[in-house]
Amino acid sequence: MSTHPFLTPGRHGQRPGGARRRRWWIAAVGIVVLAAVGAAAVAMAPANHRHHAPRHVARLRRAPVVAVAPTRSPVGLPLGKPAFRLSGLGTPRHQAVPLVFHKPPRAGLEFDLSSGRVLWQRNATRRLPIASLTKMMTALITVEEAHSSEPVLVTRAAVGADGSKVGVLPVHREVRLESMLYGLMLPSGNDAAVALAQHISGTVARFVARMNAKAAGLGMGCTRFSSPHGFYDQGNFSCAADLAVLAHYDLAQRRIARVAHTYHAVLPFPIKGGKLYLANNNPLLVYGYPGTTGLKTGYTVAAGRCLVATAERHGVRLGVVLLDSTAPATEAKKLLDRAFQRVYHQPPLPEPAIPPQA
Repeated sequence: MSTHPFLTPGRHGQRPGGARRRRWWIAAVGIVVLAAVGAAAVAMAPANHRHHAPRHVARLRRAPVVAVAPTRSPVGLPLGKPAFRLSGLGTPRHQAVPLVFHKPPRAGLEFDLSSGRVLWQRNATRRLPIASLTKMMTALITVEEAHSSEPVLVTRAAVGADGSKVGVLPVHREVRLESMLYGLMLPSGNDAAVALAQHISGTVARFVARMNAKAAGLGMGCTRFSSPHGFYDQGNFSCAADLAVLAHYDLAQRRIARVAHTYHAVLPFPIKGGKLYLANNNPLLVYGYPGTTGLKTGYTVAAGRCLVATAERHGVRLGVVLLDSTAPATEAKKLLDRAFQRVYHQPPLPEPAIPPQA
């Protein structure tokens, strides 16, 4: 009697249903175990081995996030695209002047006033209070909007301004605008700033609105003004990069360049004796740094000691912006010297000593 191929030997005539069910059960258990082991292995594997995405997808995932430049100013105005732009901003590792200070300023920038090339930078786009550096914008609007011989009325609000002043403005009298401009820039007169703002726009508030509109038009994306003088830090701020742009446009105005370069000035003034004597408080001018052309100082408790210093030698025009510096004159001198000598290969010039904390 032949044996059926699906019959178990020794159990002829009986169908192997129980054995077959046992084999299927063992196989199913094996499949479940293998699946569990595989899932555990995938879970324990490094993330970059779990998926095999196409190469172009992996490159997209690893692409760095690029910061988008602002398109509006802090007061919500659309930013313009001026002719003067800084190049190399945001790449401090490749700066041409790799100078490190023991006590660095909170923010700063050195740049070529002609080309816009950034030579040194530290937190260049950080928004900080700027104190009387604000008057750089007040001066720019003044020379663009008013003639030097215009009479400026001295109001009681101007005479009552807080902080640094020209100090001898005669209330309800008229002062020649150019004399007021010197009073704004040399001794950093807040009274002169208020008088000029009222003369140009009628009220201080309208003048401040023009300041913010001008800043937006120049592409100054981190600047907001709240006064024509900067004595109050609330809502009044900028950054080193924006102030570098403003310095370029200030010195492009011959009247501002002439005022900023002046150390002593004797001006016609409606007071006893008929003359006003002013001195510039720019420390580079005070200490006689060779080639100094300007530009403006500033100080409040919140802003610290601030300086925009500019100099020219053999056709090379450089600018330095320092915000909240412990020694702005010393730091500006070091930055300018290093750039003139090592970047533009000019021989050093005899220089007077500047005190360490100047």
